[in-house]
Amino acid sequence: MDTVDLLLHPVRLRIVHAMSGGRTQTTSELCARLPDVPKTTVYRHVGLLAEAGVLEVADEQRVHGAVERHYRLRRERTVIDADAAASMSLDDHRQGFAAAMAALLAEFNTYLDRDGADPSADIVGYRQGTYWLTREELTELIDALREVLMSKARNAPAPGRSPHLISTVFFPSEQSDH
Repeated sequence: MDTVDLLLHPVRLRIVHAMSGGRTQTTSELCARLPDVPKTTVYRHVGLLAEAGVLEVADEQRVHGAVERHYRLRRERTVIDADAAASMSLDDHRQGFAAAMAALLAEFNTYLDRDGADPSADIVGYRQGTYWLTREELTELIDALREVLMSKARNAPAPGRSPHLISTVFFPSEQSDH
């Protein structure tokens, strides 16, 4: 399975999100984090991600006669590089976007279903805006956002920190006349 097919799946995207920040987790812990996904489905997708090298075994322990594996994310294996993205067909992009939106919607619903969910107190935001930009201005904007986001991307879990899912989407909303 190639990287694009592997990563652009709603359940596998959610597992990658759940494993971010240098955390190690068992498949049972992932099942608890994804309560809307059948356990057999989580186990199957963890197996696929481990087989592809996206997840690696960080530790193994015997629990009640079975081996329990603690996995960690290999962040460098979660990237769809520019060449792979350029080789994607329009249908590949359509399917990838649908998978990303399905994963985002599922994550948001999981958040709202938690006891004590408080979007106002948690500073939850979902906004869209239209910006009139040249290609150069768009590139500058993306580079500036990338710089800001990357400055926080390597943060590890720590007291007072909680994971926040941030999604960016850029596409022209209409065809340019110029």
